[in-house]
Amino acid sequence: MFLLRAVKEKDLDDLFTLSQHYLFINLPPDRDIIHDKIKSSVQAFTNPSKKLEDNHYIFVLEDVKRKTIIGCSMIHAQHGTEDEPHYFLKVGQENKFSKSINTGFIHGTLKLGYDTDGPTEIGGLILDPEYRNNPFKLGKQLSFVRFLYMGTNRDRFKEMIHSELMPPFDKDGKSPLWEAIGRRFLNLEYHDADLLSRSNKEFILSLFPSGIIYETLLPIEARNAIGKVGKDTIPVKRMLENIGFKYMDEVDPFDGGPHYRAKMDDISIVKKIAKKKIVFKENLIDTNRAVLFEIPQAEHSYAAIYANAIEEDDTIFIDKSYQDEFELEDNFETNITFV
Repeated sequence: MFLLRAVKEKDLDDLFTLSQHYLFINLPPDRDIIHDKIKSSVQAFTNPSKKLEDNHYIFVLEDVKRKTIIGCSMIHAQHGTEDEPHYFLKVGQENKFSKSINTGFIHGTLKLGYDTDGPTEIGGLILDPEYRNNPFKLGKQLSFVRFLYMGTNRDRFKEMIHSELMPPFDKDGKSPLWEAIGRRFLNLEYHDADLLSRSNKEFILSLFPSGIIYETLLPIEARNAIGKVGKDTIPVKRMLENIGFKYMDEVDPFDGGPHYRAKMDDISIVKKIAKKKIVFKENLIDTNRAVLFEIPQAEHSYAAIYANAIEEDDTIFIDKSYQDEFELEDNFETNITFV
């Protein structure tokens, strides 16, 4: 069985191990940084700051049998402030036409923009490769638990929810757009610039070109990367689109990865949140729904479970094995969403 819950300081070793599988800025292979992130998340869950930008939430997925953390996902309550703006490249078009030679062109354009009152951002979804293609849809669990939490704690988040997707990289692991633009103006390696931008964004506005960038002047590899996602990110893109997110004609200024957004009220997972009674039943078969529901756990500041279920009116029937594993009372009311 699997448990979704708020991260705890005891998870440091498991998260550090998980960080070895990927090269993610959100979970770098650095124990000190991960420890700081965990402490920040514990604070956000238990006593969130009134300054939303200070609140970072980390959810973990625990393999209960092995007592191991196998995945995580994250929320940043506000991405983009006066001190640390949210930067992007606006993707547009410019029409050019000459009457004298009867010739015209439609040029793709990019222009640096920024937001000082930014949205809530979701990200940092990581799953141990050993657990991919699991019938319990573990990646979906990690993603959707964030929406269940935001939908039941709306005062902690912004109305707009934002997601930045990873673009395709070349065979050497480099970003074609960065090589075409960023390196020429910032004289940094892509990953160095991305890491620096997490704590200091001043250099972006100071050094990045402020005028219109014409895509036709870029190498074909860079043009083809703008607004596209890498192979491993295609399922995430489809999932976001299926629950209400839309491409905003904005991309990351470093790598050209697309930005997706949705209003909280337009996200299907949030719209399906309801109060239901959970009743446990022996040897439950012929289930007709899959649900994600919050559970009371004294040892965790937040916990939830994904399970197959039967829905009858205001009651959700779950297999009794979950009650036994997590020591839950029968017939309790909680927040659920259908997935």
